[in-house]
Amino acid sequence: MQVVATAGHVDHGKSTLVRALTGMEPDRLAEERRRGLTLDLGFAWTTLPSGEQLAFVDVPGHEKFVTTMLAGVGPVPAVLLAVAADEGWMPQTEEHLAAIDALGVSHGVLVITRSDVADPKLALRQARERLAKTTLRACEAVTVSATTGAGLPELTAALDRLAARLPVPDPEAPVRLWIDRAFTIAGSGTVVTGTLAAGTITVGDELLLMPAGERVRVRALESAKEPQETVSGVARVALNLRGVDRDRIERGMALVTPGKWTFTTCIDVRVSSDEPSGRLARQMILHLGSSATPVRLRPLGPDTARLTLNARLPLHVGDVALLRDPGRRAVAGVGILDVRPPTLVRRGAGAARARELASWPNRPGGKLVLRRRGVLRRDDLSIMGCTPPPDAVPLGTEWLADPAYWEELHHKLTDELAEHAAAHPLAPGIPVEALRLRLGLPSRQLVASLVRPPLRLTEGRVYGPDTGLPPQAADAVKRLTADLGTSPFGAPTADRLTDLGLTSHVIAAAERTGAILRLPDGIVLLPGADDEALRILKTLPQPFTVSQARQALNTTRRVAMALLHHLDSRGLTHRTGETRSVPQPEDEGK
Repeated sequence: MQVVATAGHVDHGKSTLVRALTGMEPDRLAEERRRGLTLDLGFAWTTLPSGEQLAFVDVPGHEKFVTTMLAGVGPVPAVLLAVAADEGWMPQTEEHLAAIDALGVSHGVLVITRSDVADPKLALRQARERLAKTTLRACEAVTVSATTGAGLPELTAALDRLAARLPVPDPEAPVRLWIDRAFTIAGSGTVVTGTLAAGTITVGDELLLMPAGERVRVRALESAKEPQETVSGVARVALNLRGVDRDRIERGMALVTPGKWTFTTCIDVRVSSDEPSGRLARQMILHLGSSATPVRLRPLGPDTARLTLNARLPLHVGDVALLRDPGRRAVAGVGILDVRPPTLVRRGAGAARARELASWPNRPGGKLVLRRRGVLRRDDLSIMGCTPPPDAVPLGTEWLADPAYWEELHHKLTDELAEHAAAHPLAPGIPVEALRLRLGLPSRQLVASLVRPPLRLTEGRVYGPDTGLPPQAADAVKRLTADLGTSPFGAPTADRLTDLGLTSHVIAAAERTGAILRLPDGIVLLPGADDEALRILKTLPQPFTVSQARQALNTTRRVAMALLHHLDSRGLTHRTGETRSVPQPEDEGK
């Protein structure tokens, strides 16, 4: 199915055309039929000669119902613009065309109606002149009379060609169904309708109702009054919903795939207007899909602005919308550049942001978005509507980084470590959390990912390249070596360690470089003392007691116990009750 919206001045025959093309009555309300005036959106459909099904969203043409008109045109990919031959170009024709042009709709058919009442040539020439500088400049034109039927076959053929030219949307795209009607059916409950622009809806799907944020489930699904199990865009659909009452739904809400859209009240946009953004009204209405949301506009550059929305909308980078100033009946197109813009609090931040946005394309891709932020969760790119760039640096399964930014961070990390080591030679490492804050990273995991040789991560601290012991620590180790020269297991007491200059910071620095062996209970020995102890213990009758080990090592019970626990933990000795033994090679193979 393809979907086309009508457009044009009031009483220029839009509904009559839809009726003649489909055999269906688009005016649903009794008041519309009584007055002969379209007041709300109407819906009809037909099958074209090619077999393609074409649905129409018929919009009101009266100036009082511009918001309703935009709700119908907003989600559809093409329009049927009607101009009456006997009246020609009219104010609402102009306003509708301005909205269509601002929304970037480039597919359509121009229809000169009432060709039986007046010569259509003048109206056609007027319309062609007006369309020449708009997105509809290349659209096909047909003259018809719904009364006599003249031109209807040609219009049908033109619509068939239009349907064939329309792009086929991605059935795997996330769903965003803008609701244009909601009602209750006895025995079924809440039903909503809308134009499904892309993606696929299946019975049983769970969707989010925005901006309420409520989860609803699709109980049943119809398209063109036919029950369906699954429907892909483009299509007119009716959804029977479970989990929400009718009185909590209104036109302009959206049903979206959970976790695939950014819900935001602040966006940066590029404005397409005859006037610079600074001359636009500060309070305007943002029309997107079927929604009409009041916004506050802050000009940034000549064609860029920040919009603060009165409600959370589900948005992607690259979305196209329309800004309308009801007081002046002026419209401007907007392309969404950033759905998560930075705060602008410092003096000059707005001007700096304008300079940055000036270089951005109308639809920023994943490469630019990632470069702007440096590092992002993979899912964050997705919900902003961007695909990961091929050169992104994968950081586990969750994060992605811009290559240049990631290399810059690594250099910054190295500099931070070097500066810290110079200022604190006995404690050169920096805690991971402190580095996370200094580097402005959102996760400790990212700090760990930055660490690569010769940097190292040990026990929650990151260290720079090993530059050896600081002179203060080296001198203390020399004194310790002299102290233990004749008694390798005669660990100094706490007071003696202080006399030797082995403070807690010095001991930690020496241990990191392997200059000492530190055991529990404040025991400090020279490196290799544990291996020497094992050699001696092998010479004892097996198994042996702690007392026997103490005597063989010529040390105190405190030191002997610390050494034995250390050897136990390395699997070099085995404890059985109150005795230990050193496994023989044949035992280890068992």
